[in-house]
Amino acid sequence: MRSPFVVAESDVEGVRADGDTVLEKTTWDGSNGSEVLEQRLLRFAPGRCRPRRDDRRDELLYVVAGAATLALDDDTYPLEPDTGAYVRAGESWLVDNPGPGELHVVSVSVPGSEDAPARSVTVRFSERPERRADAKRSFRNIVDGDAGCRTATQFVGLVEPCRAPDHSHSYDELGYIVEGQGYAHVGGESIELGPGSCFRLPPEQVHCIENAGPAVMRILGVFHPSGDPASRTYDEAASTAKGGSR
Repeated sequence: MRSPFVVAESDVEGVRADGDTVLEKTTWDGSNGSEVLEQRLLRFAPGRCRPRRDDRRDELLYVVAGAATLALDDDTYPLEPDTGAYVRAGESWLVDNPGPGELHVVSVSVPGSEDAPARSVTVRFSERPERRADAKRSFRNIVDGDAGCRTATQFVGLVEPCRAPDHSHSYDELGYIVEGQGYAHVGGESIELGPGSCFRLPPEQVHCIENAGPAVMRILGVFHPSGDPASRTYDEAASTAKGGSR
């Protein structure tokens, strides 16, 4: 039985349209409980894919591996690992992959930004400031309000080997394990995580992501509505320190 919180990329069948270069796997959408956010894993083979467009929703892209060019309307932008890209509703875009390898992208579509300000189309992880969640966890926002996205936040979290205290957030989140091994402790289960694991954390869902490996775990996250990845509506550590309980 599939978990309501974690989906493995290897368990999802991919679809490739005739004449297109992209293999698409839908991991989270309304069919499995994610009514607001939709996550797709896109693998672009060498060549130029067919144009893609969503007239209703914005799309936040993140490059896991490979290098290519994003063509957005009349402009082009380089894509490389650890690059986020922000495509707005109604914009036509495609990927031109020179090869020889494929371009691996995690896409999350989010509610469109109304009256959105000027934006950055691409943002690199290396360009963004590091922020601390605690002594063993840090994160960098990639696509957020600074890039012009008002309805969601895309970030990359770095987790050293540890198990964090149980906690919850006010926002709805979809995540993807880029690197590392560990467990999602959620809903009374401890679910194994590894590269390619996709998870959903509904608002107020108490959880903990444990890094059980020897190296840093890298997690891509997108949440709605936009805000601070470090915010908590419940934190077991703070509650224990105050002598309280949930």
